[in-house]
Amino acid sequence: MFQAAAKTLPLTPTISSVCRVVLLNNIRYYCKKTPRKIRVSEALSGAEVGTNVKVQGWVRSVRSQKANLFLDVSDGSCLQLLQIVASSKLNDSLLTFGSAVEITGVLKKSTHQKQPIELEAEKIRVVGECDPVDFPFKIKERHELEYIRQFPHLRCRTNVFGSLLRIRSEATSAIHSYFKENGFVQIHTPIITSNDCEGAGELFRIEPPPVSENEDDKNFFSVPAFLTVSGQLHLEVMSGACHRVYSFGPTFRAENSQSRRHLAEFYMVEAEVSFTQSLEDLTRVMEDMFRLATEHVLAHCAKDVDLFHKHVTPGHRAAVDAMVKQRFPVITYSEAIDILSRSSETFVFPTNWGCDLQTEHEKYLVKHCGNIPVFVTDYPYDLKPFYARDNQDHPKHTAAAVDLLVPGVGELFGGSLREERLDLLRARLEASGLQDTYSWYLDLRKFGSVPHGGFGMGFERYLQCILGVDNIKDTIPFPRFYRSCVL
Repeated sequence: MFQAAAKTLPLTPTISSVCRVVLLNNIRYYCKKTPRKIRVSEALSGAEVGTNVKVQGWVRSVRSQKANLFLDVSDGSCLQLLQIVASSKLNDSLLTFGSAVEITGVLKKSTHQKQPIELEAEKIRVVGECDPVDFPFKIKERHELEYIRQFPHLRCRTNVFGSLLRIRSEATSAIHSYFKENGFVQIHTPIITSNDCEGAGELFRIEPPPVSENEDDKNFFSVPAFLTVSGQLHLEVMSGACHRVYSFGPTFRAENSQSRRHLAEFYMVEAEVSFTQSLEDLTRVMEDMFRLATEHVLAHCAKDVDLFHKHVTPGHRAAVDAMVKQRFPVITYSEAIDILSRSSETFVFPTNWGCDLQTEHEKYLVKHCGNIPVFVTDYPYDLKPFYARDNQDHPKHTAAAVDLLVPGVGELFGGSLREERLDLLRARLEASGLQDTYSWYLDLRKFGSVPHGGFGMGFERYLQCILGVDNIKDTIPFPRFYRSCVL
């Protein structure tokens, strides 16, 4: 552009050449002196050594000496901090733990092994003040997860929660990548629905302000509407046109629970596979997705994961490595009940055939199978929703359903083959009085139906599993649960 402009000047060739050289030299000087804004992770990579840069972030420590000033700055791009070295003349009383800063200077190699790169500051500007006395997190103090949970608007400033956010991001990316590479089509299923997929009645009903006193205006959608508990039924619709579909989004359960395993709002990964009559086809996808996503997180968030495995759940890394390296065993529900019945363990809940497995049962089964994830298949037919495929294996009568139980959590995945036989599905809906509500679901079986199946995985429980976090409320940015909706 500059050369084109220079060519248009009505100068003699000699003068034109001189002007061009001067102009280009000025451009090079300007580019060299103008700082390039980079992230802390980029600065620490060493690729920009010797470059004039600008870094923006938050102060994690301040050390003032007679001649020099040292700062540690984070911007959330990585766990490591960038050390800032400056003249004590640049010190400012507003430079405190937690304050937001903008620093320009030259990146240089450091003589310290723990800090290979440092920024020699030429200018420090305090963008946002922070009173370290009132700030709930203190410098060089490791706060417990229970403590920082009290401050959902500020806990992202802590090392542990910053690591959690980066791990969530990478795990999300890994899951999407797995599905894309394996031919799945992503479906954006609705958050507002008129269906109760789980059949448990734990739905949040949507009731907008009435438009008028007219009785007909009370339902905004003309029918009762709810926040979704699952995108499964909508995925089943789409699986009638695409072999493989999946969704990844928020779901909601109105459970009166404040346990360490439950949230009112959480994220679900769900998938449907067409043209399959085998639970093995589903378990293969579950296991592969779990393994590849976990390997990706361990490789791309190594330092963040290490923070959890060293300071939050020491020793958990060995358990995660075992989960990644070993194949997951498969047992039937009947075999699981037999294992529980023969156990010397005292359980709170009964373990007779036909009872639903509780968390205490699930954790015992995982431990019994070597403390690695284990698939449990073929549950009693009456325990599963109307869409689960009937195995027709009387007298016990089971459904082609499967759960994946994992260490420390219990149930992580839940899935089943779907009932594609119209007569059996209609009979079950009629027995439940749901034939009118789900007449559209019967239509799916009338028009080009195929054998299919699917599953769902709670994303926050997955994070609990690989990080060893005890309370699910510490795996999501803004936890919603019974009696709590902060922010």
